[in-house]
Amino acid sequence: MNAGRILGIAGGIVAALLAIAVVFGSWYTIDQGERGVVLTNGAFSSVADPGLHFKTPIMQSVVKISTQQQTTYWGFKDTRDDMQAYSKDQQAASLRVSVTFHVPADQVEQVYAQYGSLDNLIERTVGRVAPQTIKTVFGQYDAVSVIQSRAKFNAEVSAAVIASIKGPVLVDSVQIENIDFSDAYEQAVEARMTAQVEVQKQEQTLQQEKIKANIAVTQAQGRADSVKAEADANAYKVKAEGEAQAEAIKARAAALGSNPLLIDLTKAERWDGKLPQTMIPGGSVPMLNLGGNR
Repeated sequence: MNAGRILGIAGGIVAALLAIAVVFGSWYTIDQGERGVVLTNGAFSSVADPGLHFKTPIMQSVVKISTQQQTTYWGFKDTRDDMQAYSKDQQAASLRVSVTFHVPADQVEQVYAQYGSLDNLIERTVGRVAPQTIKTVFGQYDAVSVIQSRAKFNAEVSAAVIASIKGPVLVDSVQIENIDFSDAYEQAVEARMTAQVEVQKQEQTLQQEKIKANIAVTQAQGRADSVKAEADANAYKVKAEGEAQAEAIKARAAALGSNPLLIDLTKAERWDGKLPQTMIPGGSVPMLNLGGNR
């Protein structure tokens, strides 16, 4: 085989490869949830929406940038980044945090123009700003209050991160997944909480004893009042009966004094009708001289 024929075959192969490259390089697709930055000879040309598109081979290229939500993590087991922070009272803590964000579709051009790629955007905005902002907010709380006011702390962290991150990216949410203090501090907190529970228990017992004492006093007072009321009633009854009897005697005495015949009437009422078995010499027979002096 001569050299001319070899060169002809090689040229044919190259031409075929170029033809294939031109055919397959003249179209591209953009998936839903991303946009394509079309470059013509390296300069921005347009932004391609999802679907099938065509481009000029060799002269044009397409950089795809996701507009879907993405999440960056700190402090998780499957990440190398660990977020260490100090509370207001200088207690060290390890935070587990997630920041969810997305690139608005109308800012894809700025992402490429300013950062070149989505990874660079994440590293220079979310990756740098979020950890420092979270640590700053965490440092405004002491260890106890950040645990007791977890919802308030999360809200302040989210607001601060959203306000701090500038650029063609929107932060959707910031989640403080976990706050892990040192073992020594957690043991101290547990001991303090146990002591507080014991104090509350003692206070509840004291309150119960006070209630029981008040009930006993009330019951005793009730019994005393009942006894006193009964004694007063009996005394009043005796007094009333005595006064009534005295008034009766007084009235009878007055009646006898004003009418001597009532004495004989009383004797007659009391006589049983029997004569005495013995008589005193010169004595009178009862009830036989009732009318002798008239």
